Amino acid sequence: MSNEVNRDLLMKNMTDNLVVLRNKLQLTQSALATKVGISRQTLMNIENKKRDMSWNTFLALLSVFREDKGTDGLLSHFEIYTPELSKYLISPSANTAKDDV
Repeated sequence: MSNEVNRDLLMKNMTDNLVVLRNKLQLTQSALATKVGISRQTLMNIENKKRDMSWNTFLALLSVFREDKGTDGLLSHFEIYTPELSKYLISPSANTAKDDV
């Protein structure tokens, strides 16, 4: 599947750098967990690598970190938000039938 992204690698990269990203936003585990709709315990277990991150949690965290200029730049640096992921997340319908107005 060459047009698919390696979800496992992206989630691993997010997990490996989650504490740094959270601290860059100056958020507690509770505050970040609330923003993405998971419990603090779940976030703590992900940060401590005692629990795997789900794809939905990854996307929610990605959304939070993309909103901030400081963490958005780190996402590329840590190979979390890659060009492949960017293409994957863009809806194919967004690239079709553009109106000439």
